[in-house]
Amino acid sequence: MSQLRPALFAVALTLAIATPAQAAAGPAITVKNGRTQPVFSYADAVREHVYVESTVDSDLDGALDKVRVDIIRPKESGPGLKVPVIIDESPYYDNSGRGNEGERKVYDAAGNVVKYPLFYDNYFVPRGYAVLNVDMLGTTKSDGCPDIGGKADVLGGKAVIDWLNGRAKAFWADGSPAVADWTTGKAAMIGKSYDGTLANAVAATGVDGLKTIVPISAISSWYKYQRSNGVIYNYDYASWLANYVDTDPEDKCRQVRDKMDAEDGDDTGNFNTFWAERDYIKGLLGDVSKVKASVFVIHTVNDLNVKPDNFSVWWKALADRNVPRKIWVGQTQHVDPFDFEGRRDLWVDTLHRWFDHWLHGVRNGITNEPRADVEVAPAKWITQRDWPAPYALKVPLRPSADGTLGLKPAKRNSTASFTDVRMSENDMVADVGTAKPGRVAFTTGPLPLSLRLSGTPTADLRVKLDKPTANLTALLVDFGTDTRVDWRTGQGITTLTEEDCHGESTADDDACYRKVVTNVATRPLEIVARGWIDVQNRDSLSQAKPLTPGTYGTVKWLTLPQDYTFKKGHRIGLIVAGTDGTYTGEQGTGANVTLDLTKSSVSVPFVLGTPLADVPKDATTFRGPEKLDLPEPEPGFHFF
Repeated sequence: MSQLRPALFAVALTLAIATPAQAAAGPAITVKNGRTQPVFSYADAVREHVYVESTVDSDLDGALDKVRVDIIRPKESGPGLKVPVIIDESPYYDNSGRGNEGERKVYDAAGNVVKYPLFYDNYFVPRGYAVLNVDMLGTTKSDGCPDIGGKADVLGGKAVIDWLNGRAKAFWADGSPAVADWTTGKAAMIGKSYDGTLANAVAATGVDGLKTIVPISAISSWYKYQRSNGVIYNYDYASWLANYVDTDPEDKCRQVRDKMDAEDGDDTGNFNTFWAERDYIKGLLGDVSKVKASVFVIHTVNDLNVKPDNFSVWWKALADRNVPRKIWVGQTQHVDPFDFEGRRDLWVDTLHRWFDHWLHGVRNGITNEPRADVEVAPAKWITQRDWPAPYALKVPLRPSADGTLGLKPAKRNSTASFTDVRMSENDMVADVGTAKPGRVAFTTGPLPLSLRLSGTPTADLRVKLDKPTANLTALLVDFGTDTRVDWRTGQGITTLTEEDCHGESTADDDACYRKVVTNVATRPLEIVARGWIDVQNRDSLSQAKPLTPGTYGTVKWLTLPQDYTFKKGHRIGLIVAGTDGTYTGEQGTGANVTLDLTKSSVSVPFVLGTPLADVPKDATTFRGPEKLDLPEPEPGFHFF
């Protein structure tokens, strides 16, 4: 009897708001086993488009920009049957496409979309949702210029939520007013990468009507996307990306792109007003304290495109404010959970239940389940109460002059030195038992048991320079041959020829997608965590403070987060070096860097319960692999 109550309540609610004629005209929202059921025809769904008026004029033509919104909704939806909305706002609909198969929109003669990328429309429209594919301002069929996380990006998406709730204007192609009389106004935003970033951005405005967001591999701070503590990953990136996603003639938005180049602070790497506008945790346009939506975060710890500090810092800020939330943490690279091996059915069902709960009000228990799903080995997952693992404890590992790494501080006056030169990560981690002028290396002895890292390590170094600044790299390394997720190749997945289907299909838009498997590789080591800093930004990201040559100063910063198990018999290594030539665009300063080993450490969050006193030191020098050729991700990986 209890299983019937949600269904009876949903049906009764629908009938209560419908006129007798509309109630008899077709199906209504139906709930069974805690899930809305596919009772609406996908083939007969309404396909239409409108132009929502925003509050910005990003292309400086004297008129407010209009956002193109492509809509697919059940034929029965209208004033008598209002449905909630799932939104995928994207800049990629007419360039790189969406999803693993790069799908683009396909239009009919009337200008309506007949092929919507991804499975959201095929699956959710039959279950009583509208799906909106929104062209980000400056892209595809919207007005304006791309703003790369700034005002136009944020307020364009917000205007769509406002229109759904009667607070903004929209127009049909002929210029007549368009009213969203078919929706409850309850909306979700979902998407991967830039799409998920837009979801974060709009949620951080606190807009009413946005009930939940599902940011996948998404940016929460564009500074973190292109900077690490003053170290620059790519130069003039914002203008490059703006030009990439805008398929209009280049001259249209050249002035806007030139302004980005003038304001992005590439000459210093500092955090400034440009980046503050593009920060959704504590920024000028968005702030996590304004978030009213629930948040379902999906990210991978080996994503070195949208680096995982974008999710870990956002996640902590949400937790500090007790925002309703859920998280999946994977081990591949920049990959959608739809393409996590063996979890596609689970992903679709979990997303379905999440949307049903937050948009249809279905009491299906999803918020009472363990908050976190974590991949702990190739395609092997666990659930836990939260992420990081709730009982992780940060333990300082300390380097010594003899090249060892352990729990005890180094002897007094112990030092180690290297020169800040540009090195690849392969060179940094190769042949660790031999001195190299551009790095110093320290390793534990063989581990007597496995140790799981869950969270964000902290590099805490006391350094002296002979120049005002240097770039520093800290790498935490697992030395030991093992078969691991090969996130370096093909984003960590291989796409198969076999397909499976989720939702209903038409001749123009099928619901079937190719399956994937996780790539694995057997290698002698893995770089587990990475962290970069410009020493002059050790105290402030917005104001550089050079270190007086010849004097010691403390340089403490967070590496990228991880969830990783160092297996029994392996060694944990700490590499401290200068400029990382693999993931940054910086050149070495040439500064000589001296580490005060007595006051230097890396704190690693190990899961509570591990007997940490057993972390051993070697009596002899460990010599790692002499030469390495760890594959670097394919060209284009740094871009979107």
